[in-house]
Formats: sequence, C-alpha cells, structure tokens
Amino acid sequence: MKPFVQIATRPEDDVALTERQAVLSFTGLAEDELLWARLDRDPFPDLAMEDISGIILCGSPFTVSDPVESKPAAQIRAEQEIFRILDQVIAADLPFLGACYGIGTLGTHQGALVDTVHGEPLGVVEATLTPAGRRDPLIEAAGLSKSFDGIVGHKEAVHTLPDHATVLVSGTTCPVQMFRVGTRQYATQFHPELDIPSTIERARAYRDHGYFSPDQMEELFATLRRRSADQPPRLLRAFVEVFAR
Repeated sequence: MKPFVQIATRPEDDVALTERQAVLSFTGLAEDELLWARLDRDPFPDLAMEDISGIILCGSPFTVSDPVESKPAAQIRAEQEIFRILDQVIAADLPFLGACYGIGTLGTHQGALVDTVHGEPLGVVEATLTPAGRRDPLIEAAGLSKSFDGIVGHKEAVHTLPDHATVLVSGTTCPVQMFRVGTRQYATQFHPELDIPSTIERARAYRDHGYFSPDQMEELFATLRRRSADQPPRLLRAFVEVFAR
C-alpha cells in the first residue's frame, strides 16, 4: 500500500504528538503507513502525488481568515505550503480529508468565503446529513447516522461555498459541517480525529486561546463527559479503507 500523509500545523510538541497518536488509532494505520508532515516547521516531504494514497490535514491553532499582517511567520509558511499542496491534490484528484483547519484551508483554496460568522465554542453539536451526504460513498463507508454528535470548537467557518462544492453535513449554528469538492476531496468542521477524552486533553492545552472561558473549563468538561461523539472517527478509518491504493 502506498502511504498516507498526515499534515500537522500545531507548534506544541505534546499536542501534536497526541493528535498523531489519535489519527494512527482511528485510521488503523501503522507508523510507516502514515507519514507525518509538520508544516509549522518543515516543508512537505519530497513526494509525488502518485506515490501516496491520500492526505489527512488536522486542526490547528491557526485561523486562515485572520488578516495576513496578524499571522505569525510559521502560519504564513504553513498556509503557503498547504495551498501549494492543494494545487497538486486537485490537479491529481488525490484523496484529501481536512478537519477544522482543513475546512478553512480547502474552502479558501476553492473560493469559499471563510469568516467568523459561524464560529462555535468548544462542545458537542448535532450534525445532520444532507441528501447528498446520505449518498456520499465515504459517508456510506463510515456508516454515519442521519444525525450524529460531532465535536467542535472553532473561531471561523465556511460562510458560503462555491457552486462546485457539495454540502454533505449541516448544523444548526454552523451550516457547513462537511463538504466535498470533486469526488475525493473532503473537509469537516467537526473533529473526526477527536473523542471526548482527547478533546478534554487538548482543551487544557488551549485554555487561553479563546475557544471557551477558562473559568468555566471544569464545568465544560463535566458537560462533555456526559456526551458521546463516537461516529465521526469512523470517517478516518473509512477514508483509508476506501482510498488506499
């Protein structure tokens, strides 16, 4: 099997490693089957698109819709690299799955309006398949219910999509929870690489990043522990099973 590539942009080593282990676990891939590209510090590996099975882009503390002048140098480098990679992904029709930051980058690359209108605080929301979502082969392979719980926590979101993009999952506060362009390029607003315990662990690392009020953190964690979000991680396993080559 040709390897998959996980793109990470988290500068915190401990958080990046936890994310790495979650993606390995939920995809079922071995270490050598999932290459790790940390674009906040390194360029993308010297790989041709035909030499890999697909790309998974995880979340980030970066916000793509921020003014350029406010972005740190590491973010500017990472976004330039991601957009370069997306040029190749689209040209080669390479399978791609972006989560949270992935919806902002793929959306921006494809001409979506990404802004802060539909941001959501850290929590669990109900996500609903659209008619197109119920027919999508990746979603069918993952066995997602017509409505399911998804973990969110984002300052920006897709406001409007270009005509060639297809909404697959919607939400009440954030209308675009998942979309597809072409036949094999996907992005989710919810986090398929997180379960409740890993969400709490990550939230502790980002308690001062504006995703929730720090003085309400333990109350928020208690609420999260009463919820379940076990369906979204199935997308990662299905992505590997459907697109491995």
